[in-house]
Amino acid sequence: MGKSLGGRRHSCDFYDVISLDNLFAAWREFRRGKRRKPDVVAFELNLEDNIFELHRKLVERNWRNDPHVVFKVNDPKPRIIHKASVFDRVLFQAVYRKLYQIFDPSFIHDSYSSRLKKGTHAGVKRFAVFAKKVSVNHRKSSFVLKCDIKRFFDSIDHQILLSLIARKIDDRRLLSLVKEIVCSFEYSHRKGLPLGNVTSQLFANIYLNELDQFIKHKLKARYYIRYCDDFVILHQSREILLEWAEEIKKFCREFLLLDLHERKTTVRKIHRGTDFLGYVVLPYRVVLRTRTKNKMFRMINNRNLFSYLGLLSHCKSWRLKQRLMEKFFAV
Repeated sequence: MGKSLGGRRHSCDFYDVISLDNLFAAWREFRRGKRRKPDVVAFELNLEDNIFELHRKLVERNWRNDPHVVFKVNDPKPRIIHKASVFDRVLFQAVYRKLYQIFDPSFIHDSYSSRLKKGTHAGVKRFAVFAKKVSVNHRKSSFVLKCDIKRFFDSIDHQILLSLIARKIDDRRLLSLVKEIVCSFEYSHRKGLPLGNVTSQLFANIYLNELDQFIKHKLKARYYIRYCDDFVILHQSREILLEWAEEIKKFCREFLLLDLHERKTTVRKIHRGTDFLGYVVLPYRVVLRTRTKNKMFRMINNRNLFSYLGLLSHCKSWRLKQRLMEKFFAV
């Protein structure tokens, strides 16, 4: 799978991750925005005892994950979330804090999911910049290849993921802990990561960094953006994009045991607008996706008004804001 995660190994070890300092720091990060949730309140009532108990279990190498709580969300399509206990999520946050520092520098610039100073809005802005460049300020006909990986989180192969992590981690005890976390959930035999865990977000980026490096350095695609399992490539040639789509499909299947979603793998002209990360990017402007707009008018209330206004601040939306405020005050 190439040498995308090459370079020196890192000195971070098991005791760096499970130290009391790191566990308490992980707790402080984890609790942000969750302090009113009953399970978080219950954990905090006996915070020191719980953190010391977690530390003891880890030192004695007898930590085992609690069962996940399963529930459905619409985001906007239906998804099944597997929620870990607070006890386990504090540990996952502690692991994330240390591994993120090791792996993030090896990721490409234009990977935008679950990374500091990235996110959907930065990804959409980058797409608009790329669209302007590849089309020479929208004067030349250009195209975008859009791809989506079929059942991505359910399809992540544990053995491949652990081998990628082992390229940068020397400490066997830390690798054993990471293996315990990865293998604590299966969608099918030795495959799958649970949606909702902070470690799953990092592991997904480690896994798909192989694809990023292939596209950037083997295909030499200049205008490439990925957000989790959704990615786009812009180019002036439709034929080249179609060729690349076949090579990407082959690489994913042979090296990552992943399949592209056939129906969601498309090539279209950039000037017709591209639906990407909740927005539609058009020449000279970005507008909100129709489905998101309809949901916003349907769901508007006191609790989410400012979130929706924030969403609209990233696109051309003056009239839409006026309509939304009228709708809000009419409720």
